[in-house]
Amino acid sequence: MTKAKIMVVEDEWIIANDIKDSLIIMGYMVSGIAASSEDALARVEECPPDLVLMDIVLRGQKNGIETAKEIRARYDIPIIYLTAYDNQYLVDQAKQTDNYGYLLKPFKDRELHIAIDVALHKKSQEQQVSGNK
Repeated sequence: MTKAKIMVVEDEWIIANDIKDSLIIMGYMVSGIAASSEDALARVEECPPDLVLMDIVLRGQKNGIETAKEIRARYDIPIIYLTAYDNQYLVDQAKQTDNYGYLLKPFKDRELHIAIDVALHKKSQEQQVSGNK
């Protein structure tokens, strides 16, 4: 079984690298780290991941929710939000992107691992039902 490729979209360098290190320890491949919407979209284009971990607050013109909408529309890649924001408005906005999870920072590695495992399983099941692999 091949390792899932995960992209981290996080504007805080220390947090992004901590997540990257945790993902590698969990056995995943990290396809890249992006700090802005523009960088995330470019990286997805050049090396599409199996899943994106998306912070809501990003550098640049667009936030993570807007970026996630574009990634889902263009590439149908699952998104899990990782954010420090838990207000209902943001949760409602995130739900509009058909995301695969919403984790509040700080989170434990085990919580992240479970969220990724569930998201990848859900995506696999969807592909089997639609006949895509």
